[in-house]
Amino acid sequence: MSLQIEPITFGVGDRFAHQAGAQLAAFIKAREAGMEVVPVWNKSNREHLIVGSEPDSLRAAADAAVAELGWSGPYYVDADHINLETVDRFIAASDFYTLDVADSIGRPAAGDDVASFVDRHPELVGEIAVAGIDEPFTTTRAQVEDITGKYLLAVAEAAEIYRHIEAAKGAGQFVTEVSMDETDSPQTPPELLVILAALADHKVPLQTIAPKFTGRFNKGVDYVGDLAQFESEFNDDLAVIAHAVAAYGLPANLKLSVHSGSDKFSIYAPIRKALARFGAGLHIKTAGTTWLEEVIGLAEADGEGLVLAKEIYTQALEHMDELCAPYATVIDIDAGGLPGAETVRGWGSAEFVAALRHDPDNPGYNPHLRQLLHVGFKIAAKMGSRYTDALVEFRPVISKNVTENLFERHMKPLFSSGNG
Repeated sequence: MSLQIEPITFGVGDRFAHQAGAQLAAFIKAREAGMEVVPVWNKSNREHLIVGSEPDSLRAAADAAVAELGWSGPYYVDADHINLETVDRFIAASDFYTLDVADSIGRPAAGDDVASFVDRHPELVGEIAVAGIDEPFTTTRAQVEDITGKYLLAVAEAAEIYRHIEAAKGAGQFVTEVSMDETDSPQTPPELLVILAALADHKVPLQTIAPKFTGRFNKGVDYVGDLAQFESEFNDDLAVIAHAVAAYGLPANLKLSVHSGSDKFSIYAPIRKALARFGAGLHIKTAGTTWLEEVIGLAEADGEGLVLAKEIYTQALEHMDELCAPYATVIDIDAGGLPGAETVRGWGSAEFVAALRHDPDNPGYNPHLRQLLHVGFKIAAKMGSRYTDALVEFRPVISKNVTENLFERHMKPLFSSGNG
């Protein structure tokens, strides 16, 4: 029997493998409130390398939380943003694979392959009416060839990674997501349709796809961009997916995935509205928001917890360039907006928490400090047991923050029927 992902899945990151129980508690609260939201624990190869962990640790943490809290629903462990070079270490522990092929987008495919694809798909040339999109879009053969040339190698790479996992785990034994979001420009409806047609040609049974949306999806802070444009793109993507499922025999449960979805509060209402309009599912990924709640919890605990939180910030400030470099495309930090180390050393618990907690209505909130700490988990990783021992010592206050953040700020605005 094939593994079929549920309509609403929610990715949570747990960089230091201490918050799985607190995260799962949010899903339990959601279920009690009438929301069927399925947990997916995700962690990328880069995060494992920085923390010094193995994929098995994420599986172990998830399994332990499920057993401890008596979770009876489905759950998944995601090998996040893997490629052919990194996938093998995730094979045993994962049942969800995010195939990241963004680096191959734009690398030209062979001309014969492009022409053959367009020959096989005359329906992609001309006027294309898609239910749910007001106006049909019109393409020429040259335009479809350009789109195909841009994405065909990426699709072939996704197929190669998929076959590699399939050979190890067996067909239908895992969930496949294809990620094309880490690229320069959003995919247009015709581009997404070509991508899905090509994935169907390669017989990749993807169940979620992560396209690039307009605007900035910076780490740990709200969406920056034109909300009306985002809403239009999101609706168009849902319409194209439904069209492609019918036209190409892709899995009926294929759904959109939103990456860097944590804390994008302003887009949650448009997403909820669009999902209701189409009766569609969603996979949304959060990651570093849980790590930030750990630091908030340490600061809120005061005493040695606050001392440790301040030290993490001070060291992050000293190593800002090194920490930010790998995340340059998904952070916007104004160094002039960062408080100095001496200023922060003089803060009390309430001041530190106000600066870091994502509450835009609080005058103390500082999105620059929040983004820097988001990418600063490497500092905590280098602290080793000093940091993880603190997570154990201050678990009650940290767990409360982790659970409330996921349930109150993320799940309720996205999925609660009480939000209209």
